[in-house]
Amino acid sequence: MKELNKKLAIVQTELKAKKSSYNSFGKYYFRKSEDILEAIKPFLVKHGITVTINEEIIATDPVPTIQSTATISDGVDAIHATALVGVDLNQKGMQTAQQFGAASTYGKKYALGNLLLIDDTEDADAGAKASGAVDKIKAAAKPAITPAQLAKAKEYVAAGGKIEAIESKYKLTNEQKANITKA
Repeated sequence: MKELNKKLAIVQTELKAKKSSYNSFGKYYFRKSEDILEAIKPFLVKHGITVTINEEIIATDPVPTIQSTATISDGVDAIHATALVGVDLNQKGMQTAQQFGAASTYGKKYALGNLLLIDDTEDADAGAKASGAVDKIKAAAKPAITPAQLAKAKEYVAAGGKIEAIESKYKLTNEQKANITKA
């Protein structure tokens, strides 16, 4: 498992997934799951890894819920990350297949983002002038790290990853930072 952790840390550190799509309503660029999948391809053969995405419906009531699982494997070990997405069956102008497809695409993007430590929190204000207020909003928007994510963060840093990458995604206490960096 240690070897796969090192390979994942390299991918997480070096991967650059461009934001190829533009939201004209919100006036910002964003990346799609296809952008992430395209960006990861050069790493696959180079590092002897595969990346797959599996989906399953895990609930139907009250809202259909899709669980997307992104997996990186070296043929021996595997590391997984998941995302849960509800399907909005009341979305106007879309047929049921389109509603499920939109939820599926969203779930894939976030499962890959969780696996590869891709942070999209800067998208909405990427063109905004940096200010203390924007920084406070960003900090408040970060989720607290779960025990499972904390364990993965420790492995990531132990394999050569940067604590800053973890801090950009999660709100960490000083104790959690110390716990991660002592690994």
